Amino acid sequence: MREKKTVRDLSLHTKIALTLVTTSFIIFTVNLFMYISINSMVRRLDQVYQGNLKLNALEQALAEVQNSMTAYLNTKTYDSMEDYYRSEQDFRALVEELDDTVGNDAMRVMERNIRYMSEHYLELTWQTIEAKRGRNVEKYNARYERASELYDYISTYIYSLNNEQFKTNSYHYEALSVSFQSLEMISNGILVCVLLCNVVLTIVLTRTITNPLKTLAAAADEVAKGNFGIGLLEVHSGDEVGVVTNAFNKMIVSIRAYIERIKTSMETERAMKEKELLMEAHLKDAQLKYLQAQINPHFLFNSLNAGAQLAMMEDADKTYRYIQHMAEFFRYNMKKNNETVTLGEEIELVDSYVYILNVRFSGEIHFRKNIDESLNGIPVPGMILQPIVENCINYGIRGIDREGEIILSVYGTGDSVCISIRDNGIGMSREKIGKILSGSLKGEDISGSSNGIGLDNVINRLKLFTDSADCSDVIDILSEGENRGTEVRIYLPLTEKEYEDV
Repeated sequence: MREKKTVRDLSLHTKIALTLVTTSFIIFTVNLFMYISINSMVRRLDQVYQGNLKLNALEQALAEVQNSMTAYLNTKTYDSMEDYYRSEQDFRALVEELDDTVGNDAMRVMERNIRYMSEHYLELTWQTIEAKRGRNVEKYNARYERASELYDYISTYIYSLNNEQFKTNSYHYEALSVSFQSLEMISNGILVCVLLCNVVLTIVLTRTITNPLKTLAAAADEVAKGNFGIGLLEVHSGDEVGVVTNAFNKMIVSIRAYIERIKTSMETERAMKEKELLMEAHLKDAQLKYLQAQINPHFLFNSLNAGAQLAMMEDADKTYRYIQHMAEFFRYNMKKNNETVTLGEEIELVDSYVYILNVRFSGEIHFRKNIDESLNGIPVPGMILQPIVENCINYGIRGIDREGEIILSVYGTGDSVCISIRDNGIGMSREKIGKILSGSLKGEDISGSSNGIGLDNVINRLKLFTDSADCSDVIDILSEGENRGTEVRIYLPLTEKEYEDV
């Protein structure tokens, strides 16, 4: 359903045009009213003395009839006869305009009497003309005298009626004059009111345009100074100013969102940099501890290679395989300076480590694997499995009176990978598990035979690698109690690319 537009939603061009049309229409209407009123008043003023003018014309026409009749009687010419006919017709036409209705008004009675006497007078004048034309001197003289007497009566009546009507008309003229003055004052008042209304309407229109523009200009100046915390401007109309104000508000919101995104990006980048530095520090610390735990690793690595070659030349296969595993173990620690390796490489390191220990301890460590080979390519932090296996041997199965066993399992669990390292050793109490996971057992898991990298270091690097704040998201330690063994589970997320590879 379309919303109904109001005056505020009109464009500036339409508002200005509407204002001009409205004011022009008001002025035109007022002028038309004044013109009609004044013309009506003027016509009424003109009509006041129309009766007197008619009576004057009637009296003049009566005199022309009398004079033309007398002239014909004296000269008996064709021209005088024509003058009589013309004046007689003019007088008769004016007489017919007189009121002959019956009434109690004195002037109406006088008009009726004048009309009747005039008709009788015209009949006498015509009889006089006919008698003159018939050369009946006695007859036309008698009728001329009677016509002249009637002429005097009619003239007297017309004069009296004219005076009475002039008095009445003068009274009406004064009343109309007062009304005309009042109309003039009213018209002037209306013009003043229209002028004031136009001024007010113009001021209101200009304010609806200039005030939002002033507010918008002030807000734009604040934004230009770098103040993006200003409040959003209120949009009061749907015209061009409202559209620009709405666009300005959207721009402010977009700028704030962009600034927030930049801040978030910078904070994320800083956190990732800190994470990278921490992981690098942990890795360097682990490598340093390995280097500190060994005497001249390069010399030892080169010596192992020489021993392997010597054993191979002497056909000592077992010695060759042992030395080869030792060399692979040290080569891994020397080459993996980067913080990320593959899970398969970590498992190979554990295989070499367990092989070396079994040679040392006459095969008393039983090591089994349940590996999902499709997960060998996922990235993991370097040197996270060997320290756990080492702790399982040193603090789990060493010294027990039964056959020690370590089981390494790798399997997928939905959107993550679980790496399980379980032994059947002495187990671990809940209190000790809590200390390990909380990091309060630093140094207690390091012995003279340890390489120096404890679970605390592994946990911290796993947290940094997975960007987890809680260690329970990346590692878990399970034990059912004394002599029930211990299981360490590591949880690593699978990325979208790794899903496709799997």
